Amino acid sequence: MAVELVNDTNFENEIRENENVVVKYFAGWCGSCRLFSPKFRRLSADDRFAGVKFLDVDAEESPNARNLGKVSNLPTFAIFKNGELVETIASNKEDQVVELILKLK
Repeated sequence: MAVELVNDTNFENEIRENENVVVKYFAGWCGSCRLFSPKFRRLSADDRFAGVKFLDVDAEESPNARNLGKVSNLPTFAIFKNGELVETIASNKEDQVVELILKLK
């Protein structure tokens, strides 16, 4: 699987059309966000997360998607199940993000 960049135009469709979704909210100025990007791509290819859709959202350019994920800090990761927000975490620690994604299983 790959990480797909989405915005306010297609965000809600993506979380509704995919049962299990994890979203990384980032901003271009956020160094921690940039450093986490390769880890997020690697996680998207992890067999443990087969069936989970991985999305990237620029929090500054997509205010509606940002609000749906209840973003207050960056990077923030949110999991959605059947279009509904399950949980969010503001973190740059891979083990915490893995723990979050595992809650979709």
